[in-house]
Amino acid sequence: MNEQGILHVPDSKYCFPLDTHRLVVRLRVDRNDRVEKVEVLYESKYEIYGKQRTIQMERKYEDRLYAYYETELILQDVRLAYVFRIWEDKKGYYFSEDGLSETYNFALGYYNFFQMPFINAVDIHEEVGWMRQAVFYEIFVDRFCSGGDITQKNYVSLKWGDKPKPKGFAGGDFAGILLKLDYLRNLGVNAIYLTPIFCSVSNHKYDIFDYHMVDAQFGTNEEFRQLVQEAHKKGIRIVLDAVFNHCSELLPQFQDVLKQGKESSYFDWFLIDGEKPDEDALNYEVFAFCSYMPKLDTSNNRVQEFLTDIAVSWIEKYDIDGWRLDVSDEISHDFWRLFRKKVKAVKKDCVIIGENWHDANSFLQGDQYDSIMNYAFTKACLDFYAFEVFCAQDFAWKLNHLLMRNTIQVNHMMMNLLDSHDTDRFYTSVHQNKNRVLSATAVMCMFVGTPCIYYGTEIPLEGGYDPDNRRCFDWDESHWDMTYRGLLQKLIGLRQEEVVQKGTIRIWAASELLWLSRKWNDEEIVLIVNQSGKNINVVFEGIIVVENHFDNREVSMQSNMRGNLLSEGFIVIKGSSNTIQLTEDRKALKN
Repeated sequence: MNEQGILHVPDSKYCFPLDTHRLVVRLRVDRNDRVEKVEVLYESKYEIYGKQRTIQMERKYEDRLYAYYETELILQDVRLAYVFRIWEDKKGYYFSEDGLSETYNFALGYYNFFQMPFINAVDIHEEVGWMRQAVFYEIFVDRFCSGGDITQKNYVSLKWGDKPKPKGFAGGDFAGILLKLDYLRNLGVNAIYLTPIFCSVSNHKYDIFDYHMVDAQFGTNEEFRQLVQEAHKKGIRIVLDAVFNHCSELLPQFQDVLKQGKESSYFDWFLIDGEKPDEDALNYEVFAFCSYMPKLDTSNNRVQEFLTDIAVSWIEKYDIDGWRLDVSDEISHDFWRLFRKKVKAVKKDCVIIGENWHDANSFLQGDQYDSIMNYAFTKACLDFYAFEVFCAQDFAWKLNHLLMRNTIQVNHMMMNLLDSHDTDRFYTSVHQNKNRVLSATAVMCMFVGTPCIYYGTEIPLEGGYDPDNRRCFDWDESHWDMTYRGLLQKLIGLRQEEVVQKGTIRIWAASELLWLSRKWNDEEIVLIVNQSGKNINVVFEGIIVVENHFDNREVSMQSNMRGNLLSEGFIVIKGSSNTIQLTEDRKALKN
């Protein structure tokens, strides 16, 4: 047994409470070890020396290097002590804080057992309940839809439909979004993520000079209020973009510093090396290398108050449903802890989503964000569908690995996406292959977390890197591929299946296919994906919910469905967990 491959960390993603009496425990082992079973021996830390309860863990996830065992403990006495017993070659080994051993002395366990000393309710990361049902739709406001006469907008410099330039304005606004709320609801969308809406000189609005006013190009504060109210009537939530890492050089406080230097009462709002900001020398911290976007010192108490008051104000005045946090990993944990307390005190189910492109576990302990934009999921899909560096097995391993980065609560609230305003469009990345877009969308909609559709994906809209990925939505329906759009709509609809919202997940590869199963109570729904480059015969029993490129269907004497799943095809099957039967490979895995 590879002892170096064994890992458990108490009070972490390997041991975390779901509520005041339920605790999830995980153990990592080397995937290639001949582990027969893993058990948790546990009891109150004041009683474990004399007695222990035993529960067998389930081998639930595998990535390229490791296998992960998991179980849920239901506790009366939440002052928990526990050790693991790992069985290999019919011999049991104990695993405690001292590592692996052939024997374990429970009488002296208080020196080295693992423990969760007490489950404090305030430390439990509570899920934002509506996120399990949510399907997000990201809108870059200037390019989605104009609700008025564009010719009357004297700032417009981009003809609707032309390829965008970095500084072009097309005229999209709140009125346009309001007109399309029914369209979005029909598509299956029930949450909108808006890129920044506040006063700014740019089309993207990530350089803000007034956080309390919406940009006049988009409308008025009252029109935004109306948009939120109408969206809520239709069951659609609105999440705004919080740009708190930096601001525009036109922010009045920074302008005062430019004029007065150290004499300004706002000098310590920014991170300046010298007597005053020098744009040429760039002696102050900025976003990236943009001199016109000075970085705010979010450790400053007055800056913290200024920004958290903004966050709270938009919830109280306009009833928004969440904040997406721009460049959130460059802001201190201290600020986000304060931010969360202020926001959740006003609206408990206001979701907080960080823009962290990498593993953000340190921000996802329940005291800062609820989740992040899951760009690691994006990259995994690109590696499988676009770059073709992953086979089905690699993809399955990677998806399992991503699930093991965080707790169950965080996974349920992750914003999973294929593309955004900051990436090439997925449709362009896969060389305009609609089948691959649909297949990747099927994975996204079946995966744990909340799918986010970038506006125009349903047409589909093309686009390379910024600014090409911010093209205008083409509202001429004669240009749309309705077959493709219909399949996408069906996939989005999977999110309203209870088994997808609540079910456990299992991901594996067999017969060169990717298999993804969600199971809840006696119901199961399974996605099978074929990116092997050849047709593969599959046999199953169940109801086909969605399919693309499944041919030669036949019903055998045993009432099994069989046929060829063509290359770049997928199929979604639904039934009770004891009637869905797939392949011998799967049966072997389950046993």
